[in-house]
Amino acid sequence: MAKFFAEPSHTFSEYLLVPGFSAADCVPSKVSLLTPAVRYTKGQKPAISINIPLVSAIMQSVSDDRMAIALAKEGGLSFIYASQPIEMEVEMVRRVKNHKAGFVTSDSNIMPDQTLADVLRLKEERGHSTMAVTHDGSAHGKLLGIVTSRDYRVSRMATETKVREFMTPIEKVVFAREGVSLSEANDIIWDHKLNALPILRQDGSMVSFVFRKDYDSHKDKPLELLDENKRYMVGAGVNTHDYKERIPALVEAGADLLCIDSSEGYTEWQQQALGFVRQKYGDAVKIGAGNVVDADGFLFLAEAGADFIKVGIGGGSICITRETKGIGRGQATAVIEVARARDEYYKKTGVYIPICADGGIVHDYHLTLALAMGADFCMLGRYFSRFDESPGAKVLINGSYMKEYWGEGSARARNWQRYDSGEGGFHFEEGVDSYVPYAGSLGNNLGITLSKIRSTMCNCGALDIMTLRSEARLTLVSSVSIVEGGAHDVLLKENTQGFGR
Repeated sequence: MAKFFAEPSHTFSEYLLVPGFSAADCVPSKVSLLTPAVRYTKGQKPAISINIPLVSAIMQSVSDDRMAIALAKEGGLSFIYASQPIEMEVEMVRRVKNHKAGFVTSDSNIMPDQTLADVLRLKEERGHSTMAVTHDGSAHGKLLGIVTSRDYRVSRMATETKVREFMTPIEKVVFAREGVSLSEANDIIWDHKLNALPILRQDGSMVSFVFRKDYDSHKDKPLELLDENKRYMVGAGVNTHDYKERIPALVEAGADLLCIDSSEGYTEWQQQALGFVRQKYGDAVKIGAGNVVDADGFLFLAEAGADFIKVGIGGGSICITRETKGIGRGQATAVIEVARARDEYYKKTGVYIPICADGGIVHDYHLTLALAMGADFCMLGRYFSRFDESPGAKVLINGSYMKEYWGEGSARARNWQRYDSGEGGFHFEEGVDSYVPYAGSLGNNLGITLSKIRSTMCNCGALDIMTLRSEARLTLVSSVSIVEGGAHDVLLKENTQGFGR
């Protein structure tokens, strides 16, 4: 007879934190969100920690090199998506590791024969007013001029006007040569009262921009996630099919942390991939595995050598695994059980293996709940897909801007390596193709989310994640309590437009 779990599984929305005693010095500014990212032995420090407990999902619509740089600036880590050719993933990793803080590759570029209409369209799409005019419209083409909002007036110019007619030509552009330091570049910006300084190679081709607005922002990033060489840290996804070729290439490119991207982690396929890493690299290469939803799955991957273990099946907003296959578990229950198994494993062996809550996060407070339940960090897809830095296109839908967001199990992703059971082929979808509301830049939104986490931790009397976990008190709530927790029995002002007419 099949085994039945005695209790139903629960989601994060079915729980609330009960406030605990808060001392006078327990204030958000003193909260540390530092958390271990890889296994370590009792009494030792983990080889890799992250400064905030958030990582971006291994998804085409979420994590590329641009997202990796933006999130590393805030203290988190991105895992570059694996569903692409090895050489393309390697190149993304290299771009992150070679990125010099303050030197920004131009992603708004235009050719001189294009028009003002093209400039306005690009500005709307990218959100940037400074554009490099290059001979081929690429980020590294020969620089012919610069276009900023000061170079044109929409009310007085025809939209058919060629860019070459109103751009600031290269002869009048102040620039610096490749090799200039960030400090020197900023001195040039301040001396010449510039908003942007192009950095050029000797042949006149573009390398990057340094922006005046970034000067203060870099001073305000104390949590930047950097390796020992002061380079941004980056993770990379791998699969259980071409890992013998992909992993060495990613390691050579400088990836700091790998993670097996698979729909289900309790498999011999993952055991073999982890064994390959341990045999070839020992403990020098760090790699996570998953996903699992119970103690058995955790113990299997722990013994196989995983450096961290992802928890969650079917809880993602674009995941339909539970609908199509009927497998999975409520995310809160899965995290609680796996965390309990992790703690027992630590007591027994002296080896601590971090767990990553992957999926089921709908509201910001769910992140704090996941941490209180035992997760060391959370992997987010939909959350990060909404921002400028995600790869998805920004589109106008019914008068509102949205970002494209599709699952790795969707036909669009064509990620057969993730869902193939070993027999070959991609037989049915386990994810959807969708849109999410556009939310602007990562930095502004993430700051609000982290403020909520820190504030809630103080309500629980905790200044760090480990204390939160030990001191937190959680309660299951009824469906009526959930309704009670939101605005109710009032008419919201934002809904009164036209009321009474």
